[in-house]
Amino acid sequence: MNVRRLIPTAALAGAVALGATALTACSGAGAVGSKDGKLGVTASFYPLQFVAEQIGKEHVKVDGLTKPGVEPHDLEITPKQTAQLGEADVVLYLKNLQPAVDKAVAQSGVKNVVDAATLTELEAHGAEPGHGEEGHAHQEGDEHSGEHAGEHAGHDHGGSGTDPHVWLDPVKYAEIAKGVGAALEKADPDHAADYKKNTDELVGKLGALDTEFKDGLKNTASRTFITTHSAFGYLAERYGLDQEGISGVDPESEPSPARMKDLQAVAKKDNVTTVFFETLASDKTAKTLATDTGLKTDVLDPLEGITDKSQGTDYFEVMRSNLKNLQKALGAK
Repeated sequence: MNVRRLIPTAALAGAVALGATALTACSGAGAVGSKDGKLGVTASFYPLQFVAEQIGKEHVKVDGLTKPGVEPHDLEITPKQTAQLGEADVVLYLKNLQPAVDKAVAQSGVKNVVDAATLTELEAHGAEPGHGEEGHAHQEGDEHSGEHAGEHAGHDHGGSGTDPHVWLDPVKYAEIAKGVGAALEKADPDHAADYKKNTDELVGKLGALDTEFKDGLKNTASRTFITTHSAFGYLAERYGLDQEGISGVDPESEPSPARMKDLQAVAKKDNVTTVFFETLASDKTAKTLATDTGLKTDVLDPLEGITDKSQGTDYFEVMRSNLKNLQKALGAK
């Protein structure tokens, strides 16, 4: 497992103090004390929007920069949106996931900014797919949980770059939620007690989801899954699975013929039954590989956005759909 500790603890504490979270309508978020009296929060994409809404509830006005159905990696921001970012009370984003957002945030002049990447520990899950690097934290026979994940911290085994998809690990997502809650408390102290209560409630729900995944994936016929977009490294590490991505962390990258051949061999060796595709990206490669290998296809949603095609209406529903699809594909006992 390629892992490296990116963020010093001191930086994490400083980041929490910095900002607030959520989405503020691109139509110009209202500051506290404005017409609607709500804290205006702008979130860069769905997972951060969801956290802001769950913690802020009636005290915040949240809107996202990435609209439903838009692949976050592809997001382009207009000069008008950049200008309107500066009107938000709080901006929440995840650095290095969306280059256009990083640039817009830097140009916006917003003071209360939270980079979610500083609220948990990012890891490198192997920049090059296909060599067992993506999510191979625990080999079959190890304890199928995330208990030993921390042992790998601080080591960079040659992977370049880090995996931004931390929200797919409920434990890491809970760490982000805590940081967002602290940021909202600082930005709007009048409602700090509510933000704290809502944060505790969300963290509790994420803890329950973690238990569901841990129990649901404890005993399976296979530990390996193939997916188009290598977004599930944190989830694989947490629950002792092996992710094999057709493309890398960038869903737009095209796999080589050699990679496709490697995956056919992996599928045969590791008793793989299913090739997963996702709702916001093309399923062409997944279906090609499935046809060539005689495998089934199913959806594993990286939850970068919710649309009417999603298998659920919010983070928790889609994550539970992911769990059911993984259990079916891996032969859960």
